Amino acid sequence: MLVTIDRLTVDIQNSRILRGISLEVAAGQLVCLVGRNGAGKTTSFRTIMGYVKMVSGTIYFRDQALAGLPTHRIAQMGIGYAPEESQVFGDLNVAENIELPTWTRPGGRPAEERIKLAYEIFPMLRGYATRGGNQLSGGERKMVSIARALALDPQLLLLDEPFEGLSPAIIPSIAGGIASIRGLGHGILMAESNIHHIPEYADRLYVLERGEIIYQGKLGDTYPPEVMKVISGSA
Repeated sequence: MLVTIDRLTVDIQNSRILRGISLEVAAGQLVCLVGRNGAGKTTSFRTIMGYVKMVSGTIYFRDQALAGLPTHRIAQMGIGYAPEESQVFGDLNVAENIELPTWTRPGGRPAEERIKLAYEIFPMLRGYATRGGNQLSGGERKMVSIARALALDPQLLLLDEPFEGLSPAIIPSIAGGIASIRGLGHGILMAESNIHHIPEYADRLYVLERGEIIYQGKLGDTYPPEVMKVISGSA
């Protein structure tokens, strides 16, 4: 298994945000964490990346515990993170934004190969290579954010709300890029508040409500009533 989270509990400012959640992602899988805003999806990602400390539980990446490791070390191990805000460096152009992770994690495949792959996944970005980060639309920033995480040469990608707020016209390009990344053998853990945004090729979903996993299964399953309430409320 690529990443295994077991009974993860997290407090933020004396409030319990995650309540013993457990999930797994294997190489080549797209696993989706579904829940309403405030359910704990982003906190889960930030805990994996070491931004937030856990109270209890374990996170193992390729059989190595992540607890206590600094964020830069976790990234160097091979975990890429594209946050919901899709933050890009406005004073850098698209090409420079994508190139940055090749410095962060210099080992592995040559930087040129990683950058080439990022443009192959999102060919639209080739035409924007010299465009400044502060001149991009929301969908373009989202592409750059995912392409930049991919240029890290990760085994695991964390994608937080990759379709949130995007024009329907750009969603197929993002979904197609994610499918291509999965097809290359990368593990992907994706957070979504809208179940209708989950691609049909998703391997498994976990439904998160108030910091607890209340269901795990596949897209299109017959969901229990309490899960339907969460899913319909997140749409």
